[in-house]
Amino acid sequence: QVQLVESGGDLVQPGGSLRLSCTASGFIFSSYAMGWYRQAPGQQRELVAAITNGGSTRYADSVKGRFTISRDNAKNTVYLQMNSLKPDDTAVYFCNAQRDIGTVKIFVPFASWGQGTQVTVSS
Repeated sequence: QVQLVESGGDLVQPGGSLRLSCTASGFIFSSYAMGWYRQAPGQQRELVAAITNGGSTRYADSVKGRFTISRDNAKNTVYLQMNSLKPDDTAVYFCNAQRDIGTVKIFVPFASWGQGTQVTVSS
């Protein structure tokens, strides 16, 4: 059974940092690219960052230079380091996966969504 468990969300002041974690099970982690999505109230879910097993990445324009995605295959975990956080980053953050094809220019999530982790950026 495929399972994705996100953690690390919190309330943080503007300019602060957080590191999100997503631990996966039920599939061969190293055979899949991983992605982080977010959904703000009243907004569609959007892809924030993605990474192939080989380390190729893509980022939404709104987070380039501030967020970094990484993965640890030994721990079946993908991370999202978020720096210089802004109120517009407030959202529920989710992770998902797609079979690794060597690129994440296209990312189509295959798993059911987890519960996500809430990130709130506010003073």
